[in-house]
Amino acid sequence: MATPHAHAQPHDHGSDHGSDHGSDHGSEHQHQHQHAHQHGAEQPNAWQETDPALWFTEGFWDDRYRERPIWSGEVNQRLAETAVELTPGRALDVGCGEGGDAIWLARRGWQVTASDVSAVALERARAAAEAAGVAAAITWEQADGRSDWAPPAGAFDLVAASFLQFPRRELVAFHRKLAAAVAPGGTLLVTAHHADSHGGESTPFTADLFATAAEMAAGLDLDDTWTVSATDPTREAVFPPGPDGQRMTVRDAVLRAVRGR
Repeated sequence: MATPHAHAQPHDHGSDHGSDHGSDHGSEHQHQHQHAHQHGAEQPNAWQETDPALWFTEGFWDDRYRERPIWSGEVNQRLAETAVELTPGRALDVGCGEGGDAIWLARRGWQVTASDVSAVALERARAAAEAAGVAAAITWEQADGRSDWAPPAGAFDLVAASFLQFPRRELVAFHRKLAAAVAPGGTLLVTAHHADSHGGESTPFTADLFATAAEMAAGLDLDDTWTVSATDPTREAVFPPGPDGQRMTVRDAVLRAVRGR
């Protein structure tokens, strides 16, 4: 999950950057480490064997990224579906992980600020951007979305957070910071793991880490100058990501809000 890329697994870009965290980003992007990106067969153990209080910390995600690359490098499906309809401008990618979404946006003409709690993930993302020839279009920033960090108000035409799952008590404040960063006429896109697909007795994740799109929208409490869409679509993903994963249908929680001009 993306649970805390700031990112159910809490940052699991699942689907996320992979075919699914992106399209499948793996079919999962847990990131937030703010990420909660998605995991390989051994990943569930990382969550089960770690104190839940540490799931959202820099150290937890640095350790995970040191082991090996986590995501596929592909764009998250929901971001691609939304951004393809937008005119490139300034984008904020929160919980960027290894940079798949930021690089995809930069290739399409966006100027991107990409943040993540993990310094290890950011180094890998920088290298990937260099290799893709888009380094000049991306500014990388280490930040913890649960802290007092806040992006500049009204500065971005697109603000995206993919699979960054936080405990519910912190989620509303985090989402409100993201909404405040959207410029007039800009778009907020929050994609999360739906409990229908990622909760249950077989995982260490509790219901507190999941919210439906409607619940996320209610928490933002946006005024009528915004146009809000809250959906819970399904997609095909490989879980866990990797050659041993099984093809399955998963449900996402997708909040899209466009700010009035």
